[in-house]
Amino acid sequence: MIMSESGEEDFLTGSPAWWALKRRASTRPDPLVPAPLEWIRCAPVPGSGDLLKVGVFGGIHGDEPSGTAACLELQHWADQFPQELAGYELHLYPECNPSGLAAASRHSRAGLDLNREFWSGSNQPEVRWLEGQLRAQRYDVIIALHEDDTSDGLYGFVSGAMPSEYLLEPALAAASRFLPRNMNDWIDGFAAEAGIIREGYRGILSAPPEQRPRALEIVFETPGLAPSALRTQ
Repeated sequence: MIMSESGEEDFLTGSPAWWALKRRASTRPDPLVPAPLEWIRCAPVPGSGDLLKVGVFGGIHGDEPSGTAACLELQHWADQFPQELAGYELHLYPECNPSGLAAASRHSRAGLDLNREFWSGSNQPEVRWLEGQLRAQRYDVIIALHEDDTSDGLYGFVSGAMPSEYLLEPALAAASRFLPRNMNDWIDGFAAEAGIIREGYRGILSAPPEQRPRALEIVFETPGLAPSALRTQ
């Protein structure tokens, strides 16, 4: 606890929140991080109605590489079977944290968990660029790909539009052909039901707070200790 000039304990400047604010104020954007980041726009295929715009984001945590691999597999699939994208416009962001991926580190080179920095006035170049993309593109669906080395099975978070859980449930069912689903009542500190969590962390990659209608958003988690090929599939 820090003492003020009067000799009294200063609960503001001595708090963990104060130290967090001081650390943020002293953190400068890393000039070595490339911007803009790589993104892949798969050619849209007209369908019977308006195109649904989907953004898929991988590698926001650099020690979770299967999301990056999955984005590149999706690109290959879209190139081979463009007719499967009828009615959709697919955008892929395979490396949202390039310095973390290079170092196999959860954090960026600046020492920050970028997936806690969104929509909070972050000065990190990766976050600022991605926020600009999220605002400009106004995705109807946002899918963030992650891994959890403390989980024995698949699970996911849902937020935003109410139908999000109806996107996640069939995704978990399809992925269960390759890896089991986490059926625990509590996952990562949150109440869960059949691998679906309806809460979440602050500051994660998501649609702009002001976007209306809200995007359908899911965070898809694979068990981090499973074979990498299965995590990617």
